[in-house]
Amino acid sequence: MIRLFRFFSIVILVTCAGVVGAQTNIVIHGEVVNGAGKEVSLYRYSDMLTRTEVTVDQAVIGDNRTFELKAYANYPTLMMLQIENYSQSFFVEPGRDYEVYVPRFDWNIDEKKNVFLEPEVLPLEFVNMPAGELNGLISDFEAVVAQYIDDHRMYFDSRFRPQKRYFDSLEAVVAKQCPDTKNEFFNRYKRYQLASMKYSLHFDTRRGMVNRYIKNQPILYYDDNYMSFFTTLFANTVSKGTTKIPAWQLGNWVNTLNVKVFLDSLGTDTLLRNEQVRELVALQALQEAYYMPRYYESGKVVQMIDMIGSKSKFPEHKILAQRLVASFRQQEQGAEMPSFSLPDVEKRQVSLDSMKGKWVYLSFVRVGDPNCISEIETLAHFKDSIYAKSKNVEFVTICCDREFQKMYHFLKNTKRGQKYNWTWLHFNGNYKLLERYQVVSFPHFILLNPEGQLQYTVTPSPASGFLLHGPWQPKQQEEERPFFLR
Repeated sequence: MIRLFRFFSIVILVTCAGVVGAQTNIVIHGEVVNGAGKEVSLYRYSDMLTRTEVTVDQAVIGDNRTFELKAYANYPTLMMLQIENYSQSFFVEPGRDYEVYVPRFDWNIDEKKNVFLEPEVLPLEFVNMPAGELNGLISDFEAVVAQYIDDHRMYFDSRFRPQKRYFDSLEAVVAKQCPDTKNEFFNRYKRYQLASMKYSLHFDTRRGMVNRYIKNQPILYYDDNYMSFFTTLFANTVSKGTTKIPAWQLGNWVNTLNVKVFLDSLGTDTLLRNEQVRELVALQALQEAYYMPRYYESGKVVQMIDMIGSKSKFPEHKILAQRLVASFRQQEQGAEMPSFSLPDVEKRQVSLDSMKGKWVYLSFVRVGDPNCISEIETLAHFKDSIYAKSKNVEFVTICCDREFQKMYHFLKNTKRGQKYNWTWLHFNGNYKLLERYQVVSFPHFILLNPEGQLQYTVTPSPASGFLLHGPWQPKQQEEERPFFLR
């Protein structure tokens, strides 16, 4: 068996291959020791900028503990196998079948710690893997690098002064123990991984890296390693201002939608003279700018990306721009949110669609969490007065404890539960719903307008005082009086 692990945390792996219709040229056979009945999903990234997860295939683990997933790829592609909140990544190659094994695993880890902030890796292992397989080569390479750095950690530690001669020795060790193979993807993997590490340790400049790996070479949009390296090189090099153009000036051009001047100005950097490289860097910079309200208006940033995509002569950039715009609009006010149907405390299915026409204040909680209880208490304090004044608002609390009985006991068998007399639902193991609503910690609050759309990108909590002035409150119209009496 080969146990998978990833050493480089700085790598952003990207894919452009995917399922085309019903075509399949990859089959994954799996066994999970204690996973019967759980849903297993296979994902890939849509592209290097948005890193949106795209579902490739899904299956339910059978009573015999096995599952089968199918995929299509025309190039070595990074895929993620996920069960509930736990996942592991590995590369798949066209025309190859895989056997994977997950030993006994504690699925309740997410009840003890936040696995979104501190991920717990699914312990995935390969079975019957032939010699020279891509994942085995990568695993061996990463083990060599990890061991060398562990043995000489002081000379790679940024708290001290990293020494380049030890990095040179690392390259020599890799060349000896992990020589190039017939698999060109693996050879590029080593090359760009080491280059990224060299750059992050400041053993080479951006200019040197660009001249060596980017200049006068085609952009390999389909190659995970190249695109990871590219985005690492140009991260925050434009959005925060350049040596010649301050961020406020770039922000002015973006906020006035002056696409031509914005792109032409980037060309003053000799590293961005190439039009294709400059435009790709511009898209990356605008993605970063969306989260920099000090200089950039988020709405204008989205419009700029859309304009660049519509005018671009590079097909890859048109697609990237469209995906960036779509990813941002999923988070904006007015975004359509997916409906759901979940069981209430009596196990009756309640649909979100049944609440259309009302403001729905969603709270995602765990009943054993003190922070959640504090916010629930605040909801209970304001609930009756808000319901009395506003007939068009609905409180909906979704309990995300793994066991339904926790919610039932909390509401039915405790004195405090009687105070929480509004709609309570159990998430019922719907982890995809939590992902779509971007629930990464508890408690989490979302306000939907009467059309079922997202009202705020960030919804304030009850403790903030938000409930006193929510948008469902009837507006007070001042009595018109003559000017001289005002």
